[in-house]
Amino acid sequence: MDILIDEARIQGRIREIAAQIEADYPNGEEIHLVCVLKGGFVFMSDLVRAMGPRVTMDFIAMSSYGKSTKSSGEVRLLKDLDSGLEGRHVIIVEDIVDTGLTLTYLQDILRARAPRSLKTVCLLSKPSRRLVDVTVDYIGFSIEDKFVVGYGLDYAEKYRNLTDIAVLGIE
Repeated sequence: MDILIDEARIQGRIREIAAQIEADYPNGEEIHLVCVLKGGFVFMSDLVRAMGPRVTMDFIAMSSYGKSTKSSGEVRLLKDLDSGLEGRHVIIVEDIVDTGLTLTYLQDILRARAPRSLKTVCLLSKPSRRLVDVTVDYIGFSIEDKFVVGYGLDYAEKYRNLTDIAVLGIE
């Protein structure tokens, strides 16, 4: 495996994103983060620790990969939220935006729940793989079309624990 983005760059970028999110919302207003499991959990844990005390969080699980290195295009909801979104500032926290199909599906589901605002933050974006035009408000890094692991990203449930993001030598 070749390291694509090392831990220091990841942490620096997360601090920048956290500061931008905090600046984009009025002081004192709650910001509710919705983490897309499983891959987003490492990113979200570092993101919330870089933010102030007005952050709340919840988790949702969706799947479009299975054990493949390519998105299947079929999106399944595996775990729904534990709390309501009506009237709240909501930010979806994604590990990676690839085709955009999963995120578009999720944005539509959450928008129907009447949040006050809905934005998305992703650690990684692969714009060359987009099949749909999807809005991502905060992007950590844009990368080429390589299969990456580490920092929450996996292949067949392995490699999530790596502190760096690396290119996996399979395609």
